[in-house]
Amino acid sequence: MQFMMLMIPNVYRNNPKLDGFAPKLTEMEAMGRFNEELGKAVKILSLNGLHPLSKGARVSFGDGKPTVTDGPYVETKEVFGGYWMVEADSKEQLVEWAQKCPALAGDIIEIRQVFTAEDFAIKQ
Repeated sequence: MQFMMLMIPNVYRNNPKLDGFAPKLTEMEAMGRFNEELGKAVKILSLNGLHPLSKGARVSFGDGKPTVTDGPYVETKEVFGGYWMVEADSKEQLVEWAQKCPALAGDIIEIRQVFTAEDFAIKQ
């Protein structure tokens, strides 16, 4: 099964004007070691860290023309700071691994299973 693990760093939450942010080298090294160990347990398809909101844009869809807002977006409370796209045996396996992540106080990891064609197959 494929899953996306989404990192919601505390430093990005409620801090829309965070400019020039970069994790500390020691934090990056710890995360690199975690990623290496995770890769031995599950198949990592992709993983990346994301720049703060100030470097992004948001496209919102309403009744009319889409609205584009360049970062930062003040109304955003939880912001993704990175992700892992993995293949694993179960959500429970990833919950165990997420608990080993060298996350900082207040960080959150959300684990979501990816829809596949089989999820939409007509059941007879």
